[in-house]
Amino acid sequence: MMHRILTSLALLVAILALHPKPALADPADIEAATRGVVRVVIIGRDGEEIFPISHGTGFAVGGERIVTNAHVVAQAVADDRLSIGIVPADGDRAVYARLVSVSKRNDLALIEATEPLGLPPLTISGNPAQTGTVMAIGYPLNVDRAQGLSFSDMFRAQPPVTATGFLSGRRPSRDFDTLLHTAPIAAGNSGGPLVDECGRVMGVNSFGAESGGSDAEFFFAVSTRELLPFLRANGVSPRMNSSQCRSLADLDAEQRVRENEARATAERIAEHKANALAQRTTEMRRTIGFAVMDERDNKLALAFLLLLIACGAVALATFGHIQKDMRLRTAAGAVALIAVVGATLAWFTRPSFNQVDTRVEELLRAAMDNDEAGPIAPNGGGSGAGDLVCVLDTARSRFVGDPAEDIELGWSDEGCVNARTQYGLENGEWTRIFVPSSEAAVSVNSFDPLAGELVMERYLLDRQLMTAARNARGKYRAPSCGAGEDAARELGSHQSAIMAALPQSPNERLVYTCAPSDSSASQD
Repeated sequence: MMHRILTSLALLVAILALHPKPALADPADIEAATRGVVRVVIIGRDGEEIFPISHGTGFAVGGERIVTNAHVVAQAVADDRLSIGIVPADGDRAVYARLVSVSKRNDLALIEATEPLGLPPLTISGNPAQTGTVMAIGYPLNVDRAQGLSFSDMFRAQPPVTATGFLSGRRPSRDFDTLLHTAPIAAGNSGGPLVDECGRVMGVNSFGAESGGSDAEFFFAVSTRELLPFLRANGVSPRMNSSQCRSLADLDAEQRVRENEARATAERIAEHKANALAQRTTEMRRTIGFAVMDERDNKLALAFLLLLIACGAVALATFGHIQKDMRLRTAAGAVALIAVVGATLAWFTRPSFNQVDTRVEELLRAAMDNDEAGPIAPNGGGSGAGDLVCVLDTARSRFVGDPAEDIELGWSDEGCVNARTQYGLENGEWTRIFVPSSEAAVSVNSFDPLAGELVMERYLLDRQLMTAARNARGKYRAPSCGAGEDAARELGSHQSAIMAALPQSPNERLVYTCAPSDSSASQD
């Protein structure tokens, strides 16, 4: 009996091991999302001294604007002696905020930092799932207490806490639309984002269900059906993304499948062409063989006929000689000579059997020259220089933001883009790395002019990595367009120092397929 049970368990384990599991999104997405999350502190004042009264959580949605719950800022709304403070997760200072809008009906509020913080805005999910894994990001008070943090520590930058749970579906409350989930939240989490595995906002955490201790705990988040109209009503155009949440591992696996399918298709086409060529060669060899045999027979017949004529002419010339008819002898002798020469030429000019192979090769070469005029580059051929339109290939791309679907790109043979941005050349690849001073992200753009493919990889970095990238960028000056190939190679060498400071994998990869624009095609 025990043996049978063990056998069944082993079989079950084997089945589970063979069953494919969906790849989770990259943890770096959640880490990137946390850098746009802030602690929202309600501040009191006693003379020159300030002190925290309560706190909640908020997240950036664009510019210096931050979303939180209405009940987080309710005390500041009711008492103008109180202030609102913002403490970023990654920084060295806290700033004051002003109230932009409050909607008590759906527990939403919009505040704005009074000083620039450069917070990366979170992306809103345009097509949130109904089930699946979710993460609540925020500043739970019980965690602060467990770590022995004092109230004054609230003004110090601290990374937010991420709690994982499952989405239990939409559950509209009496007044507004909410999401029900099991990602634990506590006092202080209010106003923080509920995100999917790609770090996209699915809701704003608001409150939890009361539990008697033995009941399962559930929590509520204001859904994007409430959030989006609230943002747009206050002049905020949030970053949106409705694509499927996929990891780079998923993307790479799909690309390998496409490459294997393309390779298999190419092999089938090559095999088909080889079979067709072999069949064509056989048919040509048979046809040309018959033609050569006919030509040989005709030449031999002609040579035999001419020899017969020569023999007759010789006989006639002999008769003329006997009869002393000089004219007959001369004419017949001339005919005999011409006939012998013609027979000789016919014999030696008859085609040999080797002519079959020679003629087959010539015909096949001519056919291949007509059928295969050479490979055509996807962008229309040539070096890829000219005005191009690059279209986003969503099947090969991964993005958590809202990228441009079409990009106009003017490319020169010297690696200049749009007559103003020089790309670096290293190991035969054209690349330009952009390290902005106001955004915590590094973009690595690569362009393959022959394949007509533009790839943009974005790395969403924390403060330390961003500082290292900026320091590496500050050690060189990018050349202007037209500086020459040596300058392009030098730029490529300098950029390798930035690549060394970046994580192993990017957060986003955008793949664009480029082709000549209509204006460029019409000029040609």
